[in-house]
Amino acid sequence: MAESARKKILVVDDESDVADLVAYHLKAKGFDVETVNDPTHSIGTARSFMPDLVILDVMMPEINGIQICRMLRADPKLKQVPVIFLTAKVEENDRVQGLESGADDYVCKPFSTKELVLRVQNILRRSGGKEAEEPVKLIAGSIELDVDRHEVKINGSTVDLTATEFKLLHLLMERRGRVQTREHLLLNVWNYETEIETRTVDTHVRRLREKLGTEAEWIETIRGVGYRMAERRVQESSA
Repeated sequence: MAESARKKILVVDDESDVADLVAYHLKAKGFDVETVNDPTHSIGTARSFMPDLVILDVMMPEINGIQICRMLRADPKLKQVPVIFLTAKVEENDRVQGLESGADDYVCKPFSTKELVLRVQNILRRSGGKEAEEPVKLIAGSIELDVDRHEVKINGSTVDLTATEFKLLHLLMERRGRVQTREHLLLNVWNYETEIETRTVDTHVRRLREKLGTEAEWIETIRGVGYRMAERRVQESSA
């Protein structure tokens, strides 16, 4: 696959057999793959390899995947690289903690290599870029989303969003005024077709609101249903 051949994947897992298995299937799809079994080397390798996506185990010695993910998000050159957690920790609280640390997806062990590869491809497709359309800007109050440049600004200042957060905001702004159910968001932002991970939506909306700061109120919670980008600010509606 020509598109996949240009993409680089970093796999960090202290179990070499797992890392090698994942690498084998990704390479078979044309990806350039680097594996790291010593988690203390993960950030250094990421900085030199500059991956398009990181697959990260959670439970590792010395430094765990949650800590590594937070370090990636704090690095100016790596903060927007998508992260998939691959872990045996399957409880809901574990998944929520992983997503809150900045991960874009969460795959539990034992896992299907076919599903993992599909999730990698889906995330890279979302973050990879532009479609052949005219530049589009969506505006809500001080929020300005530039589809063509894949950029969000508030009062002229750039807001750093992950690929998933950008797509979530894009979808809400594009369908402004219309309620988006959690299931609909999972299908259109994460490409899921089940209701298993509806908590994923809540976690990402909370993170997105934090980054929007004073403009967070544009995203309304429709209790028991989902979310909506308001047509007018709360102050404007009550004026």
